[in-house]
This record gives sequence, structure tokens and C-alpha cells, in this order.
Amino acid sequence: MISIRDLSVDLGDFTLKNANLDVVDGEYMVILGPTGAGKTVLLESIAGLYPIKHGQIWLRGKELTKLEPDKRRISIVYQDQALFPHLTVKENIIFGLKVKKAARCEIEKALEQMVNLLGIHSILHRCPATLSGGERQKVALARALCVQPDVLLLDEPLSALDPLTCEDVQNELHRLQRSLHITTLHVTHDFEEAIAIGDRIAVIGDGEVKQVGTPEEIFRQPNSEFVARFAMSRNIYPGVIENTDSGDCLFKTGKATFFVANKNNGATRATIRPENVLISLEPLYSSARNNFVGKISRIIDKGSTLYIAVDLPPEISALITRNSFSEMGLTVGMQVCVTFKASSVHVF
Repeated sequence: MISIRDLSVDLGDFTLKNANLDVVDGEYMVILGPTGAGKTVLLESIAGLYPIKHGQIWLRGKELTKLEPDKRRISIVYQDQALFPHLTVKENIIFGLKVKKAARCEIEKALEQMVNLLGIHSILHRCPATLSGGERQKVALARALCVQPDVLLLDEPLSALDPLTCEDVQNELHRLQRSLHITTLHVTHDFEEAIAIGDRIAVIGDGEVKQVGTPEEIFRQPNSEFVARFAMSRNIYPGVIENTDSGDCLFKTGKATFFVANKNNGATRATIRPENVLISLEPLYSSARNNFVGKISRIIDKGSTLYIAVDLPPEISALITRNSFSEMGLTVGMQVCVTFKASSVHVF
């Protein structure tokens, strides 16, 4: 559907470097990365808003690289919605079709479809200033979809919304995309948002596409320290892989040695997700081969969950529920047992 090949964009103070990305027809692709990584630059380059230094952008077998933005059949929605304040909701939604001089019957049909799809009939007469954040986002989506684009681009569409509204709009986006089967690229810096909504995720950092994969692949199998850190792995260690005569594969880092399941002889980093690390007051008798004793060095409270950092050494973080935290009576300086499986250690 969309093929981006060796795309470079030079904006003077920022450069998008040799980006490559394939998005299949009807896919919900999330572009994930920190602020200043190049996510919006990539999105706006696809839309035709920046001159391309070199590389190509293809859509359904047609090269778009030098095509004017209004001829690309691509719609973009920004986080601030960019609605026209002097127009009603209805006038905002049909604006694109009126610019295209579409027939009145076509406009009415498209409007009816969007109104029914998004459930916004009751606000058609209102102006943007009187709408809630979630309502404005729905209107912006209706306006973008009303022109029947081949591709929908969403630039941080949830970042300006409160948590409850954000969840509602997130569900709405997922429902709309499945209903219309429209190819969607969604930019965000929120890893949890990306995991919840994306069919696949492209992680961008420093103007480069670092990794592309399913949420599970990005989450469990990062290919670099950058991706591992951005995916909130927390436990990332330098070291070396060693294979024993008994057939075991070990990862040695500092004073600690971990059993690992992945025999990657070239690996120089290991990561263990905090939710895969178990903390107990007494040793656990299980099939897990990595068992240590250490003292709690830090406790990071996240509300319903907490990160417990234990100095083995090295320091390792475990994610536990508030109930478990209360039941064990954990405090800084307390000695605890740490357990995790060999398959929980991802080396790269």
C-alpha cells in the first residue's frame, strides 16, 4: 500500500535519514518515538508538506514523491484539530468536499455517513469553541474522512485529551479504522497507546527508523538499547554470551550471570522486562533458573503498581501490584528473593 524507500528530508536543524517503511493496505501503523525523533516530519513528508532531499514515497504502485499534497488522496489530523472556528461542525466536516466542488448530493451522502459513523448529529449546528476535546477530535476525524482518502494520517491525536476521553477516542479510532478499512499512520510518543492500538509499530529515534514490528515484537524483542529503553524495559545490561559444555547459555554482566534461552553468540546486551521479575520474601521453588538474593534499593510508586529496584548487583527492577506490595510489607533496605525464567532474558 505505502512504500517509503531511503527517504531523507533536510530541515536544516533536523534531518530525517534514509527512512524505509512498508504499510500494508488497511493496516493501523503506529509511528512511535520521543519528542524530536522525526515522527511528524515523516508524517508530513508522506502528506507532501516537505521537499524531499532524496528517496521515494509510493502509494498503491504510484510514486507520490513530487506530487502536490492535494492530489495525494491523503488526509491528516493534528493534535490541535485545526478546526475553523468561524464555521459550524457541519461546515467544518464538508469543507474539503466544497473545496473540491463536489455535487450537493455527494456532500449530503458523505455528511450523513460521517454523522452516523461518529454519532455527532446533535452537535452539527455548534461551533468548535463550544465542544469538548473528544467532540472536537471526532469532528476533525469526520472532516478528514469525509473526502474518502486512501490514507489517514494522525499526528498525536490523543495527547491533548484527559485520560478518560483519551481512552474513549482511542476506542473510537480503532472502531473507525476497522469499519472503514482505511490505511492509517498514527504518531505518538506514548508506548502504552501504541501497544493498545497498533497492528504494527515503527520506532523512530534521531531521525532514523530503529525497528518495525508487531507490538509483541517491539515489547518483548527490542533490537537495540534505544528501543528497549523506550519500551520501558528498565532492566538493560551490557555483557557477553557464553556457552557451557553442558549446553547452557549464559549472559555475564558485572558480578551476575543469567541463564538465557536465546543462544545469540553476538549479543552484547540483555534486557528483562520488570513484569517478568518475581519478588518474594522466601526462595521460590519453580522451573525458573535465575534466582538471586538482594536488598531493595528503591521503590517507585506508580499508583496501582510499583517498581521495586533490587540491588543484586546489578540493580534489577520488578513490577508488582499494590496488593502484593502491601502484603509483603516491602521497604527500602529489606532483603528479598528475585526470580525470573531464562526465557525472560532477551539478548541482542
